[in-house]
Amino acid sequence: MKQLTRPTIFFLACLVCAGCSSTKNLKPGQFLYTGADININPDSGKRIADQKQVKADLESKTRPRPNKSILGIKYKLGIYNLAGEPTKPKGFRNWLRRQGEPPVLLSEVKLRYNNDVLKSYLISQGYLQAEVTGDTVTHGKKGKAIYTANTGDRYKINKVTFPPDTGVLTKVINENKDKTLLKVGNFYDLDVYKNERIRIDNDLKEKGYFYFSPDYLILQVDSTIGNNLANVTVKVKDIAPDAGLKPYTIKEVNIFPNYSLRRDSVLRNLKPLEYNDFKIYDNRNTFKPGLFDRLVFFKRNEAYNRKDHNKSLNRMVNIGAFQDVRMEFLPVDSFKNNQLDLNIFLTPLKKNSLSFSVVGTSKSNNFVGSELKVTQTTRNLFRGAEQLDVSVSGGFETQVKGTSQGKNSLSLTGEAKLTFPRFIVPFFKANSTNSFIPKTIATLSYQMINRGSEYTLNASKAEFGYNFKENLYKEHNLNPISINYVSTGFPSKRVEDSLFAVNPLLRSTLENQFIIGSNYNFTYTNQMEDSRRNNTYFFGGIETAGNVWGLFTSKNNEGKRTILNTPLTQFIRAEADLRDYYKITRSLIWANRLNVGYGYAYGNSTSLPFVRQFFAGGSNDIRAFAARTLGPGTYRVPEDAVFADQGGDIKLMLNSELRFKLVSILYGALFVDAGNIWLRKEDVGNPATGDPGRPGSEFKFKNALKELAVGTGVGLRVDASIFVVRLDVAFPVRKPYLPIGQRWVFDDVNFGDKDWRRDNLIFNIGIGYPF
Repeated sequence: MKQLTRPTIFFLACLVCAGCSSTKNLKPGQFLYTGADININPDSGKRIADQKQVKADLESKTRPRPNKSILGIKYKLGIYNLAGEPTKPKGFRNWLRRQGEPPVLLSEVKLRYNNDVLKSYLISQGYLQAEVTGDTVTHGKKGKAIYTANTGDRYKINKVTFPPDTGVLTKVINENKDKTLLKVGNFYDLDVYKNERIRIDNDLKEKGYFYFSPDYLILQVDSTIGNNLANVTVKVKDIAPDAGLKPYTIKEVNIFPNYSLRRDSVLRNLKPLEYNDFKIYDNRNTFKPGLFDRLVFFKRNEAYNRKDHNKSLNRMVNIGAFQDVRMEFLPVDSFKNNQLDLNIFLTPLKKNSLSFSVVGTSKSNNFVGSELKVTQTTRNLFRGAEQLDVSVSGGFETQVKGTSQGKNSLSLTGEAKLTFPRFIVPFFKANSTNSFIPKTIATLSYQMINRGSEYTLNASKAEFGYNFKENLYKEHNLNPISINYVSTGFPSKRVEDSLFAVNPLLRSTLENQFIIGSNYNFTYTNQMEDSRRNNTYFFGGIETAGNVWGLFTSKNNEGKRTILNTPLTQFIRAEADLRDYYKITRSLIWANRLNVGYGYAYGNSTSLPFVRQFFAGGSNDIRAFAARTLGPGTYRVPEDAVFADQGGDIKLMLNSELRFKLVSILYGALFVDAGNIWLRKEDVGNPATGDPGRPGSEFKFKNALKELAVGTGVGLRVDASIFVVRLDVAFPVRKPYLPIGQRWVFDDVNFGDKDWRRDNLIFNIGIGYPF
């Protein structure tokens, strides 16, 4: 931090050399193209609205694009020149040359083409009298293009006229003209006109006009009325075909649930099973007929509409039972009447499949290792597109960092998950009519963790709940029944007593317990919309345990409610995670996250059970602190602690990260993390048993911001779309466990000091982005 490192100096030197060598290989008469300048109305000096943005848009549409640069240095061209002309078909020089790019020459600029493109764009934005002229200038071995745009005044819409109501089609258009995107007083905009044609087409598709197309509409613009105004007339083209001008109804719905091209002729000649409005062609009875009531929304003799078309297609694709889905609409009697036959061809996935996976694990408690997992999937279990997944996995882990470094862990996990593609609600029939299949999920799992000579943990879980998407953006998960039983075994009473004597915190962590309750999660995201400048993700969850069951259980001698002589855990836990991704440019994203959590324990419990507590520190959290070692509050884990994991009832975390593309699939990041965890009530310990407690662990609103830990760092990411491998290095700049006034530690930062690096630099390797 106090001096430039050798790699930094070398990198800067390479950039300088790259800048100096950008024109050295040009031949006589060649000029390096440096880009385009746009001058808007230079003679009149009149500024147009949003001139800066219009100028940027015009510049982005010129071709070719100049060589890529950073801070004005054409680094890719420098790499290309540095590699030189290869002498062999393979080798390092060939590889290096491919990482660069050849010089973009001024001779490649086509002025007339660019003039037309820029003029067309200005006209599309309402500058109907625009003119553009271009020229080139050179200086030394470099040259650029200069375009002069005389825009004239921007036209506004004066009046919008829709076609007269002369039939059913024009009646539909006029019924919805109040939804028009063409507003009197708005500027002329070609994109709005195109979207208006699509809007009208959508309205007609909902009324049965299957063969209509936006191309059958024309929007005539009259700009001769003066005062920079234009009248817009919406018309149906005279050359539109008859098939596009009439509505269609569905005559037959034919479903082929077990279709293959090889059996096509056999299936078509079968006698169909008539079920409600469907004819089902399947002599193997692959699926129960009732399944298609939930998948296909078309009915016999009803008018075609796009909404039912999209919902049916989405449901059949997303149910997870078919490898291929095809819907075919065929006119009856070759367009002579207004009826369509709908043929639905469905090719099922294989009934059974077996998958193996070997994965590397990296957990938040610093355990790393490997796991082998085998999963058996059985589809269409009860002929209703149900899916049963049975998996068995086993793994070995070792703790590579922290106070328990060198400890090993063996794990064995079994899970069975049965998914029904519908709501199953006792005494109530629940239906969903949107594009997404609701799911009922029942899960049973068991996990055994063996920590060598210390203890063995057994966790059993049973859960029953629902998953359903309200729309493309909103998803709900409700588990009204969730039962967890955790039991711990020790090699001997002596081992148990010695373990708790060294660390009393382990007693509450490893005690046997029942967690019986319900949980609900809600997720909102629009991250799938790449065209958005700003994307948002929100997760909110609430969990309750022991509320209802506590009313039906009796108390033991210690006053605790128990089930099978095991204490019943009672608490309410809520968590929210809000993320924002702002695209500064295409390759520069500013990502931010706010994560808060609160837990309230009561009755049997004085704090949240360890498996439901909040933790701070680690590769997806506050990266400048080792996993689960931060907090609670101003408490600091002793260096000789056997069990370093620190949990809390309250959590506050803020992350900010600037992500940028370096080259190809390699990305970089600069980040700042802040946060901490606290207990609702301070852990005062028990001096009689030697438990010192955790002083400073209690949450106090007035002190919360003063007790935040802050860390910063840099990261590298290999983003290959299907997977992301991440390496982050971080260091703390604020340590909450230090005395007030000494918590900011900027002055202590010294990358050249070996002891400082050992005590402060934290390396995190992860899969996927941290948030």
